[in-house]
Parts: sequence; C-alpha cells; structure tokens
Amino acid sequence: MENLLDTAPQVLEALQSDDSATIRSAAFNAGDMALLEAIPLLCSLVKSSNIGIQEAAEYALRKIRGPQVVAALLPLLRSDEAPVRNVAMDILREIGSDSIESMQPYLQDEDPDLRIFITDILGYSPTHQAVLLLSKALLKDPEVNVRYQAAVSLGNLAFPEAVPALCQAMHDEEWVQFAVVEALAKIKDPSAANGLVKLLPQASPLVCSAIIDALGDMGDVKAIPLLFSSLENVRVPLRHKIVKAIVQILSVRSLSLLAAKSQERLRDYLLEALTDNDEDILLAALQGLSAIGNEDATEAIINLAVGLDVERQSELYEAAIHAIASLGYNSMLRDALRSDDEKHIAVAMEACRLLKDQRPVEELKNIFWRVSPDLRREAVAELAQMGTCTDTPFFLSIIEHSDDAEVLKSALVFFGNQHGCPEVEDIVFAQLDHRYVDVQEMALEASINLHSPKLNSQFKIRAGSEDPMQRMMAIYALGRYSVTENLDEILQALEDPSPRVRQVAIEAFQNLGPQAEDFLPHFLPRLIDEDKDVRIALVDLLGQIGTPAVMPHLVSALADENDWVKIRAIEALGVHKLADAVPYLTQLFETANPMVSYKIIEALGMIGGNVAFSVLLGLMNSEDPEIQHAAAEAVAAIQAEQE
Repeated sequence: MENLLDTAPQVLEALQSDDSATIRSAAFNAGDMALLEAIPLLCSLVKSSNIGIQEAAEYALRKIRGPQVVAALLPLLRSDEAPVRNVAMDILREIGSDSIESMQPYLQDEDPDLRIFITDILGYSPTHQAVLLLSKALLKDPEVNVRYQAAVSLGNLAFPEAVPALCQAMHDEEWVQFAVVEALAKIKDPSAANGLVKLLPQASPLVCSAIIDALGDMGDVKAIPLLFSSLENVRVPLRHKIVKAIVQILSVRSLSLLAAKSQERLRDYLLEALTDNDEDILLAALQGLSAIGNEDATEAIINLAVGLDVERQSELYEAAIHAIASLGYNSMLRDALRSDDEKHIAVAMEACRLLKDQRPVEELKNIFWRVSPDLRREAVAELAQMGTCTDTPFFLSIIEHSDDAEVLKSALVFFGNQHGCPEVEDIVFAQLDHRYVDVQEMALEASINLHSPKLNSQFKIRAGSEDPMQRMMAIYALGRYSVTENLDEILQALEDPSPRVRQVAIEAFQNLGPQAEDFLPHFLPRLIDEDKDVRIALVDLLGQIGTPAVMPHLVSALADENDWVKIRAIEALGVHKLADAVPYLTQLFETANPMVSYKIIEALGMIGGNVAFSVLLGLMNSEDPEIQHAAAEAVAAIQAEQE
C-alpha cells in the first residue's frame, strides 16, 4: 500500500481507511509531502486510541507545521482527554511561534485552564510578540494561576524587555511573586538585577529570601551596595542569606578589596552566620571568613568544626579546616593545640598540616605524650613532614620509648628526610632488626632515601647475613643504591638459597633499564629456577629490556609449566609486537586454558600483521562465544591501526 500513496488524493483517502497500518503509512507520507489538505484529518487522528496512529499523526503535524497546523491544533486543548491535550501541547510548544496570532484570542477565553495552556505554550515561542502577550496576561488576567504561568514563561524566554512587567507584578500575590523572582533571575541582563534590588525593600520576608538567593546566583556586583544596606533591621535568617549572597557575588578574592570598615562589618555578620543550620550559608560564611577573618574567626571556626559530624558533613568540615589554615597560625590556633579537649586538638592539628609554618612544631611535640594513641599517631605523622635536624632528640626519644608501629614508622619517615643530620644513619639502620616487619620495611625505605655511602657499606656486610629476610632487604637496598657499584653482591644473590632473595636480585636489574641486557648471561639461568616468582620476575625484566637479544628467551618462556610465567611472556611479546612469536602463540593456544587463551588473542591483536590477522579470523569461527568476541575485538584493534 505504501508504494501506492504517491498523490495527495491517495494519501487523503488512505487517512480515512479502516486499516491502521494504511492510516499510519499515509500519515507519515502526509508529513513528508507537507500536505496541508491533510491537516484536519491528522488532527482528528491525534485523538486515536491507537498509539502508532497517534505517533504518525504527531510526526506529520510537526513536519508540516505552519499557521494552519497551529490553528487546527488549538481546539484540541479543550479536549477532556488528557493524552490528547498533552500531544497538542507538545506540538504547539515546538511550532506555536508559527502563528502567535492564532493563540492570542484564547488568552481571553473564559476557561482559565485554557489560558494557562496558552501561557505555557507562549513560553516556548521566542518572539517579542509572545513577550507582549505574556506581559499582558501577567498583569491583567484575573486568575492567579494564569499570572503565575505567565511569569514562569517570561523566565523561560528570558527577554530583557519583560523586566518592567515582571517588576510591576511584584504587587501581586506571593505565589506570583516567587515566579517573578525566578523569572528575573533567569534574565541575564543588568536590568533584571536592578529590578530585583529595587523590589527587595517592599517584599515579604519569604519573597525577600528568594530575591536574595536570586541576586547571589546572578552575581551582579551592582547589587552589593543595597545588600549591604539591607543587613540592618532584618531578621537573622534573612541577614544570613544576605551575607551568603554578598560572598557569592564578590567571591573570596574580591572580599579583601572592600574598605576596612565594610570588611569589619561584614566579618561580624559572617561570624554570626556560623550559627545557621543551612550548610550552604555555613559554607559561604567559611569562605568569607577565610578571606577577611581574624583571630576571633579562627576560634569560632574551630568551635564549629568540633561540633560537626566528619563523615556526614565532610564537605563542611573540610571547608572549616581550610578556612582555619587560611587565617594562619595565631594565638587561637595555638590555644586549641594546648587544649585539654582532644576534638579541639584534632581540628587544630588538621589545620596546621596545611600550613607552611614551623611555629606549630613545638606545640605538637609538647602534646605528643599527653594525648590518645590516635592523636599521637597524627601528631608524629605531621611532625615527620615539618621537623628539622633540631627535632632529632624528640624523634630519638620516640624510637627509644614508643612501642606503636605507626608512630615508629612516622619517626623513620622523619629520619629518612634528614640527610645532613649526624647519627641518623645508625638510628635508621638499627631499626632493620625491629620485631615489627612493617617497621623494618619503613627503616629500609628510610635507609634508601638517605642514600648514604656508610649505609651502602653496611648493607654489603648484611648481604652475607644468615637471616634470609635481612639478606633480602640488603640486596633490595643495594639494587636501589647502585647495581653497578654493588654488582658482586647482587650477582651472588642470584644463587642465594632463598627464592625471595633471588627474586629481589632479579628485580634489582630493573633499575638499569635497557642496560640490564649487558648482564644477560648472569641472570638467564634463572629462567629454569625452581621458584615461579623468580621466573616471573625474570620474564618481567626481559620484557622491560625489550631488545632483540631477549626475545628468543621470552618465546622460550611460553613453554613454562606455570600459567603466570606464560602470561607475562605473552604480554611482553604483544607489547613489543614480535611477529616471529605468532606461530609459537598459535601453537600454545591449542593447549592453553581460557585465561592464557584470552591473553594470546590480546597479544595477537597487539602484534598485528597478516599472519596474526589470519589466525584471529580463524578464531572468530570458534564454538566458544567468548573466544569469538575476544578475537573480534583483536581483529578490530588491528584494523584500527591500519586506518
């Protein structure tokens, strides 16, 4: 039937058919042909209970559009059926601007619902004529909901010429006033901000609150003088909103440009705003005080932070800490560190952590032994970053008297950063024998960080220890210090009875990069090491070297009995795009388990080339759908590289 609808008469006849498929097809054709004669029939089809027919009619009416469609759809707004009204509304929102004149008479209709529908539609018709009609409805319509919708629609259009009418409407009911304020806020024009500012003195407290929020969001600096003058003689909640708006408009950087008296006045109100329950107001107050606060502000913010639920109010707590830090180290922050209340101490410590200031160091040292274990850990972690050589006795006392592994680790972080301090090497090295393994590990990192010739010599001696753990740490450190300078000890460790020592010796050569190739004869025998982790470490090293000389050895690792050794070798061959490896990978695929198989397919995709491409095409015929999918992705990767 579709092929027969070539002419207007045929389409019109089909639109009146009893067959729904024929009607639907005809409706689409009518739209594509922009058939004006079909408009009445299409409007009647909008009422159809058949969703397919209704959708086709809607499509056609949108496609034809124009004044005739607008005029024909408007009567449907009177329908008692909500779906019909909704479809008509939807289409008219899109095409209503084609004939504003057709809608104008409906604004005088006796049915207030119809007038609401029209004011809604006009809000999607970006024309000056729509603004005029909406402005008239806003000021003259007897129904409050029509006036409300007119204000909303003027906000949607956001034409500056609507500002005078919107300002006049502020004498209307409060329900309308809220819509007016929201509309003015959407009009990005100075006249809208001026209008809101002028309305502030005459509005109710609730509307004033909405106006102030709108001014803050608009960010017009010209509103600042009136906002400042409005701070007096208003209720406390409204004053807090004004303060928030001022901070929003001026931003943190500009607040410091205010005159001294204005800063002082605003500071008092910002401090007062810290008592509010609204988190947005509290955040604004903290931002403002971070720019123009003083010692009193530090105390107030600390008190606020102490009362916050850190998990539930994390953003507010973080803002408070940053505000305290921005005000710098002062007597109030110092007093908080000296407090007997650990919550105050904790807040003060977090703020001090953000400061680049040595003055809190002595206070932190003084509180260390009198606070709870948790705070002690935080204090020493902070001191480890801030301390200098002069603080060595304090950290030495921690090493001697503390049994807390976390505290000891922080002390070792400190010592590891003190390259020029005397006796530091001996203090750190002694902790390699600590009974806690994690303390030993931190002592090892501190020793490496010091990069001391003295410690290098001591690690050489310790490489001959009877304790495998100590030998392993020694070889690790010697590799980090210098492989070439400590080559004898590292080569000897390749034959160590402990597999962990052999593994660390292999990993030491990774510090040389491609130059590790020079030592191939020394570590290649580890490819048949009895320990899989040693073999994995060696395959990783060969992959990192990545020169032609190591490729045959990576291929030979494909025969390893351990899947993870194979996988690391496969990955390395893929990364280095070794075309010669394709036959070996293909052969391995025949006996590999799924985990290895997917890695082979991925590597073939990385290697690319004709042979790999052909192999992957063959795998796309696999009975396993997952193999098919992986092969298809690999083929796509090869094709992408060719583009």
